[in-house]
Amino acid sequence: MNFIERLMSQEPYRILIGMGLFLLSSLLLYLIYQRVISVLKRKSLIRKPAVNSFVIDILKIPVLWLLLWILFKIFSHSFISETPVFSTLMSINNILLILTVGWLVIKIVKAFFYYWLNKLDIHTADNLNARRSLTRMKIFENIIVATIVVVVLGICLMTFEQVRSIGVSLLTSAGIAGIIVGFAAQKSIATVLAGVQIAITQPIRLDDVVIVEGEWGRIEEITLTYVVVKIWDERRLILPVTYFIEKPFQNWTRSTAEILGTVFLYVDYALPVDALRSRLTEIVQHHPKWDGRVANIQVTDTKERYKELRVLVSSKDASLNWDLRVDVREQLLDFIQQNYPGCFAQMRVQKLHTESL
Repeated sequence: MNFIERLMSQEPYRILIGMGLFLLSSLLLYLIYQRVISVLKRKSLIRKPAVNSFVIDILKIPVLWLLLWILFKIFSHSFISETPVFSTLMSINNILLILTVGWLVIKIVKAFFYYWLNKLDIHTADNLNARRSLTRMKIFENIIVATIVVVVLGICLMTFEQVRSIGVSLLTSAGIAGIIVGFAAQKSIATVLAGVQIAITQPIRLDDVVIVEGEWGRIEEITLTYVVVKIWDERRLILPVTYFIEKPFQNWTRSTAEILGTVFLYVDYALPVDALRSRLTEIVQHHPKWDGRVANIQVTDTKERYKELRVLVSSKDASLNWDLRVDVREQLLDFIQQNYPGCFAQMRVQKLHTESL
């Protein structure tokens, strides 16, 4: 028996040799891995560098850990299989392998969805189809990731013999337990199902302009349980997904982003409306935020002291229309002030003179 065989026959030395070889192999694996990653990154610059670099960055960490756990399992079976701690180490290693595989699968799902999302262009004027696809993909990505997490945790628990035996014994009472859990979690289940319903029916989509709770904003994020609405002043309104199933709300971009906006003016009866219509035409004719569809003024109401004028203008989307209405209101008020200064809504007071007897 040579020197190496004598060392390997003694348990402490065998463990130390195994640890040393494992550390050296891990270092060699890391160097090879870094070399492969650098080569892949250089090749990714040839076509779609942003997408390919993101995919490489998102996958490289879980892949490295997966290789290390596999390497640890190999060395454990080779050098410490006869030690008392072997079974414990293998249980921990199996759990780490399962978690890493689940992590890798989640990253692959995210990379897949990222790749397809980059094919969508939501920055165009007519982005309805892109926003529809983006909303559906985001929600289904969350569903898939949540499902993977549940499955991975279940597999981890099933690696313990005690859990498997408990699980078998609980199967006999699964019906009753299911009913109890169903009643306890019915609100959570309803919320998740509402998220799935939104993904399919799409009453809202990402970047939709909505009016909710009296606030104007855009849909910024949709998850399985809640929706984030970005209010015009940078606040965020967090609402459960069930809100958009159960309660009425305004969606200004449901079928198209084009919108009509109104400006109300309250003026004296002496103001000639045709002059104001001509001025409105001059304002919108070369305005970059007017889409050329509608620009009109109508008398929509009359009161004892004034008449109500409704100015109607159209734009490609709500944000442009807001800015257009502000400009139109300002310029029409200036026009009235400069040309008909006495024609704003006013209250007339008549002084009565009485003759002294």
